[in-house]
Amino acid sequence: MSDLTQVVLATGNAGKITEMTDILQPYGWQVIPQIQFFDSEVEETGRTFIENAILKARYASEKTGLPAIADDSGIEVSALKGQPGIYSSRYSQDIYGDKATDQTNLQKILDELKDVPQAQRQASYYCAMVYVEHANDPIPIIGLGRWYGEILSTPRGTEGFGYDPIFWVEELNKSAAELPKAQKNRMSHRGQALNSLVMQLRRGA
Repeated sequence: MSDLTQVVLATGNAGKITEMTDILQPYGWQVIPQIQFFDSEVEETGRTFIENAILKARYASEKTGLPAIADDSGIEVSALKGQPGIYSSRYSQDIYGDKATDQTNLQKILDELKDVPQAQRQASYYCAMVYVEHANDPIPIIGLGRWYGEILSTPRGTEGFGYDPIFWVEELNKSAAELPKAQKNRMSHRGQALNSLVMQLRRGA
């Protein structure tokens, strides 16, 4: 993949767009969010993060005719047997329907863990990042990342998005929402996955 190649980001999530653009721009790529082309979303029918990321990347590439990068990511809580997992972005829809938000998703986890002691609140963010050259690309390139932490009992910090205010990074003694943007991008599951993807693409350029 050569410098200044246009690539569409297959997400409408403003937080993801900011993080992914910040990581990709130093490589000289022209990164265009899919919202500049279309506002529909593909149905996430996959049973894994990788399957859903591939679905989203193929859909964005088909709609735009451009190479596409998509991620599927979420948080897995040990005390909840790995939930919400692939349902992280819509975890509280069973309660709030279309009115579910990042905040209601976060609150649902806090409610479910209210009687769980801190020593048993281990969690990890997971991300699968996929690149397709075109919609029918038979060999999608996949980068993976995992970020380990714990779930706080109350939110802390105002940066980031999603579950960041309750994701505790023990070695830094901060929540993910208290980290400077550049530091989070270096450590996070999404940063790990996207950098893995970039390294594979650069090797094949």
